[in-house]
Amino acid sequence: QVQLVESGGGLVQAGGSLSLSCAASGRTLSMTFAMGWFRQAPGKEREFVAAINWIEDSTYYADSVKGRFTIYKEKDKNTMFLQMNSLKPEDTAVYYCAATPYVTRRYGDSEEYHTWGQGTQVTVSS
Repeated sequence: QVQLVESGGGLVQAGGSLSLSCAASGRTLSMTFAMGWFRQAPGKEREFVAAINWIEDSTYYADSVKGRFTIYKEKDKNTMFLQMNSLKPEDTAVYYCAATPYVTRRYGDSEEYHTWGQGTQVTVSS
């Protein structure tokens, strides 16, 4: 079982930047196929933000964050990052990282992920 711990959330003004990290640990980490970031704002459904194929390094983004957010990993540190630039108030949400050991091409589907972190709050003020 893989364990995930997010960090890096906080309060930032619109137009600012934040970087989130997701540290992964566990005996089955080497079997990770993909990891992703999702977010959930109050009163809204959890939505896909970005994902990375842990083996191929390919990346995927929601249209709402494309060009502003960058997902990347440091495999030797078992850590995934989300660099968020040009933040907007509508980016305010709890951000969760997730991982799956199973092959999938539905990177944006939360049902494909089997392990989740506890979440970290990101608040963007206008």
